Formats: sequence, C-alpha cells, structure tokens
Amino acid sequence: MSNPDADVHPVATGPAAELVAQHQEPQDIVFYCGWFCPYAARTWLALEEKGIPYQYKEENPFHKDKEFLKINPKGLVPAIVYKGRALYESLVICEFLEDAFPSTPPLLPKDPFERAHARLWIDYVCKSVIPPFQRLVQMQEPDKQRVELEATINAMRTLAEKIKGPWFLGEQFSLVDIVLVPWVIRDHVIAQYRGYSREAVGAGWKEYAERLAKRESVVKTQSFEEHNTKIYRRYLRDEAQSGLAKAIRAGLPYM
Repeated sequence: MSNPDADVHPVATGPAAELVAQHQEPQDIVFYCGWFCPYAARTWLALEEKGIPYQYKEENPFHKDKEFLKINPKGLVPAIVYKGRALYESLVICEFLEDAFPSTPPLLPKDPFERAHARLWIDYVCKSVIPPFQRLVQMQEPDKQRVELEATINAMRTLAEKIKGPWFLGEQFSLVDIVLVPWVIRDHVIAQYRGYSREAVGAGWKEYAERLAKRESVVKTQSFEEHNTKIYRRYLRDEAQSGLAKAIRAGLPYM
C-alpha cells in the first residue's frame, strides 16, 4: 500500500477553506485540525456550534510534525492549546468546550439525568457504529464485508429508532449528533462500494441524515468531496469488483 500522506490534499478546500481563512487571527484557543479527519471534525463542529473564537492551524497527522508532538505525543488531530495548555482527543475537547464556555449554546442537556443519557448514546456511537463502519471500508473479502455491512446497518438502526427529531435528542442539536455526523456524511463511500443504503437502516434515518448534512456548521466545515473520496479509495476496490455490491444491486439477500 502506498504511503497514505501522498493521497491527502495538504489544506482545506471549498467552504472549509473559506472558514479557515476567517480563523487565522490569534485567539485563546488554537485549534489543530486535519481537514479530512472525521474525529477533528467533531471539535470543529463544536467550536462552530458554540460560536467560540479560535485560531485554526492545519496539521497532517501522517507527517508527525515534531513541534506538534509536543502538543499531542500521539501526533493525532484534533488538539487544542488553550491559554498555553494542550488538550487532545475529540470527545475530551468537546466536553471541555462545554464546561469552559457555559454561556455559549449548550451541546448537552442541562438536566443531569438527560445529560448522562446523552453520554450513553455518544458511547454507543463510538463503540457500536463507527468501528463496523471503519472495518467495512477496509475489508476486501466479500464475506467479511457482508458481516460488517450487517453490523453497520443494525447499529444505525438502533439509533434510528431513538431519534426524537429533528435531531437525536429532539429540538436540541447536541453532541450526540456531532459525534455521529462525520460518518453519516461519508456514508456515500460505503453506499457506492459496499452496498449500503440509508433506506436499509429504517424509517426516518434518510431524513435525519439529510438534515445533518445540511446543518450550517456541517456545510461550512466541508472540503471538496473529490479530495475526501480519494483518501478512501486506497482501501476500496473498484465498484465492479465488489461481489457484495453486485449482489445488493441484483436484489440478493444480504442481511
């Protein structure tokens, strides 16, 4: 497999590039992001939703910049430096933003029980939705693809049954939506190459996914899709070679 950093466009493009240009002035928060990283997208969305001033800095984690390693020894995005002190891990940062900026629009319910309930679903997304999605992208064997496709759809189906609408918790756009949306807006990859469809998840999921994709903060943080898709292609066979995708199109059972 070729070196993955050769396939990654060096900077954000499209609407994301316009947003980056607006966040170059020094601020208390310096946000280190890889425009293509779904985990970094969580922090970016939280910053935008809460309207917190930040300075954006592009960081390619494939290059493991020595200076950046002083901020995050893992060399991964996202990371922030807040008044000279560093934090990393997307959910840790999102929770920090929620605590440190209480006067901004909240991303978690105020009621302690409802807040804990939201965290249970955040944990579910992280442990039950994202792992099979990621494996589905990477698996080359049709039988393994079949297993991960079923796991992905079933995990999303569980979420679909709990959506209160218009957002997961109801009227409040929350951290549950934020931790999920970077994968929802990338589901076209597994739709094209792995036989996935939003309709297969169940009633309401397609509409929910479309609302997420149209959310202002999501639109503003998106780069041109051609650069995003190129990253995934290093894992994906040509669609015509995918036995699973052909079976789906032919109407054969896959669940």
